[in-house]
Amino acid sequence: MNLNPFWSMSTNTVRKRSDGEEQSGEQQQPRASPARPSFGKKQLPSIPKNAVPITKPASPAAMAQLANGTHASYGPFYLEYSLLAEFTLVIKQKLPGIYVQPSYKSALMWFGVIFIRHGLYQDGVFKFTVYIPDNYPDGECPRVVFDIPVFHPLVDPVSGELDVRRAFTKWSSVPHGLFLQLDNDTAMRNHNHIWQVLMYARTVFYKINTMEPLNPEAAVLYDKDVQLFKSKVVDSVKLCNSHLFDQPKMDDPYAISFSSWNPAIHDEAKERMFTHKRRPEDHQKGLQVSGLSWVKPGSTQPFSRDDNPPLS
Repeated sequence: MNLNPFWSMSTNTVRKRSDGEEQSGEQQQPRASPARPSFGKKQLPSIPKNAVPITKPASPAAMAQLANGTHASYGPFYLEYSLLAEFTLVIKQKLPGIYVQPSYKSALMWFGVIFIRHGLYQDGVFKFTVYIPDNYPDGECPRVVFDIPVFHPLVDPVSGELDVRRAFTKWSSVPHGLFLQLDNDTAMRNHNHIWQVLMYARTVFYKINTMEPLNPEAAVLYDKDVQLFKSKVVDSVKLCNSHLFDQPKMDDPYAISFSSWNPAIHDEAKERMFTHKRRPEDHQKGLQVSGLSWVKPGSTQPFSRDDNPPLS
């Protein structure tokens, strides 16, 4: 997957002044920028006078206080780094049936689509948008809103928003600046990531939960008349799929859009996806071979492969 240059943060953001600077009426002389090292690496601005040294916090309260101080000092840089790290985690997780791409205009908005392959919502293709709070990761959990409201107990029938807060009642994300100072077990416990929100958005279509629904009608039908519920789900899937080729609602070059099948364009791409390179002798056996071996085909003797075949 190609990473897009989606970070549209302003490079001329001014650092927040400290409390002492706010109260003082004197004009402050601009702080001299630190000298750029000879190897040319990018540096953050100098640490403000009121910043707390980064040490391993002794308690969750101390960790939260330290995180807020760091965020206040390096707001845009901290947010940019956090979101970039989150998107990297999404790619590494290889979430099944989910594709997501950050917006070109704002790093706080991601476009996505979920493909449902089996179950009650089989063949459903649901486009959605993830809205990330501007004070991430200190704020509430990201919001997931479907382009077209899906008939589901946990999806608002008017706005299309999925009830994510029930799964992340206390959103907690370890500040990436502190992550390296904590052992792996501590860092991976009691905190959340955006990829988990995406997985939750997929899971709700396979495991139906009717407790405290956003769509009471869907919840009642699932509990009382599952056949009618299935019928409405089929209609909802058809409705979403019928709008699959509509132009994106937002004017963004990275918004996800679908196009009808065009053999001149898609046949070649499909052929590349389904074609496996095999040696001629393996086609008859119907085996898919990958990797390297030092065993000659048809032989059990190790190191019997000719590593220097004669040139033709």
